[in-house]
Amino acid sequence: MGFDTETTGVNTKEDRLVTASLITRRPGKEDEIQGWLANPGIEIPAVATAVHGITNEKVQSIGRPLAEVLDEVAAQIHQGWQLGGALVGFNLGFDLQILENNLLRCNLPTLRERNGGSFGALIDPLTLDRGLYRGNRKRKLIDLCKVYEVQVDSDFHDAEVDVLATLDLLAAMCRFNPDMAAAPLGELQDYQRRTHANWANGFNAWLESKGRVGNVCTAWPYDLDEA
Repeated sequence: MGFDTETTGVNTKEDRLVTASLITRRPGKEDEIQGWLANPGIEIPAVATAVHGITNEKVQSIGRPLAEVLDEVAAQIHQGWQLGGALVGFNLGFDLQILENNLLRCNLPTLRERNGGSFGALIDPLTLDRGLYRGNRKRKLIDLCKVYEVQVDSDFHDAEVDVLATLDLLAAMCRFNPDMAAAPLGELQDYQRRTHANWANGFNAWLESKGRVGNVCTAWPYDLDEA
């Protein structure tokens, strides 16, 4: 299940979900695409609209109530976990934080609460790549699509486009790394935990060397902020 959101901003404690896309991909079948447009209940800043193109006028005219959208998105993700699927997202921690904090704010059960207190399987190509390749290289979604020879014809920062690109990126990474492709989901979870911790420790050390605070969370799956 590929997942992505567009939001009112990048503050996971305060900002709200605007769109969400969930795409289920199964071998030999067409992708099942689900998309949501929510009225976040607050103004979408111009800087956010400049990124994803969604205006206040649009969400006020055709956006659905935020709580309804959140509940449906969380229910669909939980159902996918129950069926044995993994949630795939690029820099997935951001989208999880936004979703969990928005659910809390709307007094709805969080993903972890729906799933017995913990997340189901998570796969983040960004985290995987940090373990596969070392070095000072740009790692935005568009950058890794070029590295792994993934063709993307549409503009990024549309949730559906980003999800399709992320799923294609994961497939390409598996072709480049057959051992990773054959690994059980449990092993991939452990690998991502180790990879994220190594990266976060190194990044925190770099921040501190520059006189800044090294406060990047070393835990994976990510520690989530409370609303």
